[in-house]
Amino acid sequence: MKKKQYFCTVKTKEQIELEKMRARLTKRFHKACADYGLIADGDHILIGLSGGKDSLALTELLGRRARIHVPSFRVTALHVRVKERDYHTDLRYLESFCAEAGVPLIVRDTEIGEAPINPNNRSIQNNPCFLCSWYRRKTLFNVAQELGCNKIAFGHHKDDVVQTLLMNLIYQGTFATMPPMLQMEKMPLQIIRPLCLIEEKDLIRYAEMRGYEKQTKLCPFEHVSAREKAKDLLTQIQALNPEAMDSIFGAMTNIKPEYLPNK
Repeated sequence: MKKKQYFCTVKTKEQIELEKMRARLTKRFHKACADYGLIADGDHILIGLSGGKDSLALTELLGRRARIHVPSFRVTALHVRVKERDYHTDLRYLESFCAEAGVPLIVRDTEIGEAPINPNNRSIQNNPCFLCSWYRRKTLFNVAQELGCNKIAFGHHKDDVVQTLLMNLIYQGTFATMPPMLQMEKMPLQIIRPLCLIEEKDLIRYAEMRGYEKQTKLCPFEHVSAREKAKDLLTQIQALNPEAMDSIFGAMTNIKPEYLPNK
């Protein structure tokens, strides 16, 4: 009688590190979905897939989650190209990435026509990202309604949430940020942000370990935006206190009435 042979596959240090980071991201992704009720039975979620590390990770995580039967939901990814903005992602890479994730991909082109509001408005003149973002979202909303999607998922992470809070405090005088879930007022759609509990540094490391391809051309305004300045400010704050991001994030749900000013 032949003896059975057993083969033991020894994992490399890199494979072990990748598995740990994937588990770390997945745990926080699931926690965000559970804590904020982001996914429900029967959902059809449209992913805003720019091709950056955040939207790629979001597509991977949602695609894997959709293969679990409870809750039962569908996901579709949408990549929007803006004619007037000279930056893009390799479509062949996006197609292969989405195929591996089991997520259908749709590509739409749009262009910036007449400004949706008064072009003399100073907020538009000082913010070159406004129109690009506005038309991308308009396309997302239109496609979501065409497909019968009830939710749109964005790849905003924890850093984005805190940076937006800082921007609103400094420029708008409001204590507000992007919520994990937002119900649109004029259409039956909800915006969800399943990466809201994941820090950007973890996404950067995961993208490196997974070998995500970078966008072939980056946004020309990437390093001159108000968000980039808020990012620098957050870095300075963290130099004072390494736990500052957690403190600021927690403060959004820990406002004590006795410290609110009387109107």
